[in-house]
Amino acid sequence: MRSNKVEQSIINVIFALISGFCLIPFLLLVSASFTDEMVIIREGYSFLPSQYSLESYKFIFEKSSDIFNAYGISFLVTTVGTIASLAIMTLLAYPLSKRDLPFRGFFSFLVFFTMLFNGGLVPTYLIYANVFNIDNTLLALIVPGLLVSAFYVILLRTFFTVSIPGAVLESAHIDGAGEFRIFFQMILPLSLPVIATVGLFQVINYWNDWFNGLIYVSDSKLYSIQVLLNTILLNVQYLLENVEYSTRVEGAAIPTQGVRIAIAVIGVLPILIAYPFFQRFFVKGLTVGAIKG
Repeated sequence: MRSNKVEQSIINVIFALISGFCLIPFLLLVSASFTDEMVIIREGYSFLPSQYSLESYKFIFEKSSDIFNAYGISFLVTTVGTIASLAIMTLLAYPLSKRDLPFRGFFSFLVFFTMLFNGGLVPTYLIYANVFNIDNTLLALIVPGLLVSAFYVILLRTFFTVSIPGAVLESAHIDGAGEFRIFFQMILPLSLPVIATVGLFQVINYWNDWFNGLIYVSDSKLYSIQVLLNTILLNVQYLLENVEYSTRVEGAAIPTQGVRIAIAVIGVLPILIAYPFFQRFFVKGLTVGAIKG
């Protein structure tokens, strides 16, 4: 018994060290974002720089008055997109988990097929822009990520099949419960771990998405935070590569290294805040399909 406690303590220490090593790069990133630009150029990155500065953050907020609007767009798109995509994926995965579903193999093949092939960028853009006319709307930031991810559907289907006892569902049918009542009152509460795990992945996907905004959105008022930060970064690079349009002093004053790092910190901070709320479900969700001894 004592040896088990010692082994557990050793394992805890090892994983604590690994977690610490994973945290070191982020701490260095945050420290570098508050470091003076000239110090970065002369001395490189450091946890305790010789001179701190807020110039990188001041540059970002001064050059973009719409940054708070972009944050609002990102929060709205992430919230609505995640909830809607979870609703669609769970409503698709639950019927596929039932062995008596007619044409179950055919529908499962259609889901799996999308993991191997897609329509490509040009046809996809033509469909969204010319057929559905969602370019330059918030739907352009939601719908492309809303369409079903086959991997997540298979993950949810596996959880429904393996982890929810069939006898419970049969007894609910015998008591007169319909499919929708079973789904909302039994399946969803029992599936919170895997739903929270998939939801976390969807939150990250929506929050980090800049490609859809780049392709479908040209109105700056609809820029998400990732699109806006990417635009700022491209503008900084343009100013540095075209110094003839500005004086050398102005070009030198642009905190290029600090801006890149500050952009990374601004983009990842909300995800770090949201992650602990999903943490208690995350481990349970990752063990979906595990065989119990």
